[in-house]
Amino acid sequence: MARIACTAIVVVLLNVLAGCQGTQSGSGQIVPTGAQEGYASTPVINVNEIGETDLIEQMVVSRQAYQRGLELLVAYYEKTGNNMKLQWARKELGAFNSMSKYNYIIEASMAQPNTGPKASIPAADALFYEAQAIKKKAGPLGPLEILKNENQLRLALTKYNELIKNYPTSDKVDDAAYEAGDIYEYLKDYPIAVLYFKQTFEWDPDTSYPARFRAAYVLEKYLHRNAEALELYKEAIRTEGRHAKNRLWKDLAEKQIKELQGSMDTVN
Repeated sequence: MARIACTAIVVVLLNVLAGCQGTQSGSGQIVPTGAQEGYASTPVINVNEIGETDLIEQMVVSRQAYQRGLELLVAYYEKTGNNMKLQWARKELGAFNSMSKYNYIIEASMAQPNTGPKASIPAADALFYEAQAIKKKAGPLGPLEILKNENQLRLALTKYNELIKNYPTSDKVDDAAYEAGDIYEYLKDYPIAVLYFKQTFEWDPDTSYPARFRAAYVLEKYLHRNAEALELYKEAIRTEGRHAKNRLWKDLAEKQIKELQGSMDTVN
């Protein structure tokens, strides 16, 4: 009898533990894909009547509100001692914080053609040097450099882009565009890197940065837009090639021009 009683108790305990584990998992409370939760209706938006910038700004506000809502839930369940729901809220907040979030606005593409470096603006200068310090923490960039702190690079990008957005008449705007292009190339966002390098010399045609060289190199090596790269190499030699510090870039451009012209002649 004792053995039967012990067995019965073990079975009951196992059932209880299994029930507790199922309750704590929250699996049954996960909102199914495509379901409406019903607490608030989402306003109907006609994408034909609203611009991209407005849509992105609304998404960012919603994203921030969602994060804040989860943080408040965590704080509430910590206060009330509801450990089951606290676990759910922490898990959802952790997933939100770890998921990739994209900045859909590319500041260089939003720039006005008539804006450019004109004056020294203290606030813009401070942003630029802050971005430079953050970028420096990540370490030097280059094809042989590895194990960079990419989060630091992205933090630097936010500062450069903030400068470009808020201070388009600063004399640091072309510097910010070039530095941002350097980071985008390292992160393998090649079309965006070209955009920022081009914006550098569009804002300052006499720039001493090798922006035309860099844009041409990315166009040729990664995007395979050889005809565009060829013309930009030639332009770079006439402009940025005059600066002694760009001698290596000039030598490379002359070499690449011969190769590109040779390959195009072969094709033709």
